Amino acid sequence: MPILIAMGGGWRLHSGLTIAMVAALTCAACSNSPTPAASSSSTSDLLRETNMAGFVLSSPSFAEGGAIPVKHSCDGENLSPALAWEGAPQGTVSFALVVDDPDARGFVHWVVFDIRGGSSGSLPEGVRPADAPSQGRNEMGQKGYTGPCPPSGTHHYRFTLWALSGRLNLTGNPSAAEVRTAANNLILGQTKLTATYTRR
Repeated sequence: MPILIAMGGGWRLHSGLTIAMVAALTCAACSNSPTPAASSSSTSDLLRETNMAGFVLSSPSFAEGGAIPVKHSCDGENLSPALAWEGAPQGTVSFALVVDDPDARGFVHWVVFDIRGGSSGSLPEGVRPADAPSQGRNEMGQKGYTGPCPPSGTHHYRFTLWALSGRLNLTGNPSAAEVRTAANNLILGQTKLTATYTRR
């Protein structure tokens, strides 16, 4: 029996056989359609994210987001905190560290570079200006560490550690900007530890 269907803006009569042929051709075309692409994230991207997530910086004195003890500030003994890290990328020859205050326009409290490489490492509490590893110039114009000393309220302090494929071999007392520039093309990975300090 003829069937009335819409085509080209009008209506035409077609037999049941014609309808069946059209349906068969449509199904064949569907079966040849490409399979939708999978997620754009490749396996290598996922592995790279996992490896970076394993690079961790910590301190026995405070937890991530925690409060820095008074002894590490200008209100106390002004001692640099002990730091430890693990999970650095393979091929790490040295590390560089910058501690700054984003609430004070990036005021730099500590610059350390050419720290011995490896998969893990540490810095003891109370590193003095004359101690190894090499240290740069803080925003007070001095070599070594100067602790949190906000004028008022609570400030945040970022401890940023870079794993590098080589040594910087900088001389004198370089600034944080000079260390960042020298390290730029050597960075294999980065990890951060952030803490706060509230002035008493």
